[in-house]
Amino acid sequence: MRSFIGLLFSLFYFMSLSQAQIAKKEIWYVGTFSEAGSKGLYVLEFDRLLKQFSEIQTVHDRKSPSFITLHPSNQFLYAAYREGMEENDPNGTIISYRIDSSTGMLQKINEVSSAGASPCHVSVDPSGEVVFVSNYQGGNLASYKIREDGGLHPASSVFQHEGSNEIPERQSSAHMHSVVPSLDGRFVYASDLGADKIITYRLEPNTGTLVPVKRGFVRSAPGAGPRHFTLHPDIPYAYSVEELSNTVAIYEVNTRNGRLKPKGRVNMLSTNVQSERNSAADIHISVDGKWLYASNRGQDNLARFQINPEKGTLTALGHVPSEGAHPRNFHMDALGEFVYVANMESNNIVVFAFDSINGSLTPTDMRVEIPRAVCIEQLFINSR
Repeated sequence: MRSFIGLLFSLFYFMSLSQAQIAKKEIWYVGTFSEAGSKGLYVLEFDRLLKQFSEIQTVHDRKSPSFITLHPSNQFLYAAYREGMEENDPNGTIISYRIDSSTGMLQKINEVSSAGASPCHVSVDPSGEVVFVSNYQGGNLASYKIREDGGLHPASSVFQHEGSNEIPERQSSAHMHSVVPSLDGRFVYASDLGADKIITYRLEPNTGTLVPVKRGFVRSAPGAGPRHFTLHPDIPYAYSVEELSNTVAIYEVNTRNGRLKPKGRVNMLSTNVQSERNSAADIHISVDGKWLYASNRGQDNLARFQINPEKGTLTALGHVPSEGAHPRNFHMDALGEFVYVANMESNNIVVFAFDSINGSLTPTDMRVEIPRAVCIEQLFINSR
């Protein structure tokens, strides 16, 4: 009897899934630091019905593919490797991959220099014409025109930043940490942790070059350290996670000229968790635009906030333990069911159930052991 009831429950659950979920295969791409047994870039398949993961490919073209991103067409993936193209090359390498449309597996197209040391972030403009790279140690950013085959041309533009601030061990020079394009692709926002600035550039998509916007930068609070940046999908507001001060800064976005206007900052640390050293890492907004999350390494949790749909302000809702150590990156499920958290120092990815009604996150039993996991991308492809 119990087995019959279980069968009925499984059948009901299967029928309740959307056709999109049933008809598509879900692939995860996981970037890592190449140490502690890591195989490099991991390709996993996730079965939602069975709640199981399977490793289908690993790629180790160079050391430490520490950040990855998908092309808007879902046909290509770009990986920022810390290792250079030549021996003793101080710069990193950006490698483009073609994605097999039936399996999700990767095939290398070409590689180019990152034009700076320690690339830590890579992104693509919404039209799929240009790739942007942030070089942390190099203190610069670069843009690359995308070829017809998905590969990259050499850098179209490189901008060297200058500046320092009040935390000498982290801010003695410029440290570019992310470049995020605007939703319409006309501008990009470059977060410089060392200089405590977010700089707006205008994109020339035909050439792949960037042009600084006149008076187009904002200063963070001294010692804040802007790291990652996210734009709200529906209202003209953006949010910056500040690594050194463990805060989230709120900005109003002028959609005409791309400029940012500071609108406040909120603390993201918990008063209930003691940690001698804390370091904010990643920031994302839920697919419904109602909730914002930011990860903290040290306290090892995700701070939860509710977004005011008119004013863009944030209301703190507490914290969720990351179920591991050093949550460097996390990913919001495109279907709105889960949040995937990569805990680098505990070598695991933990899946949290997402409640869209109240924004709560609940840890599940679904976990993947991957050494030094630091970045997650999700892709759905048609099953055959």
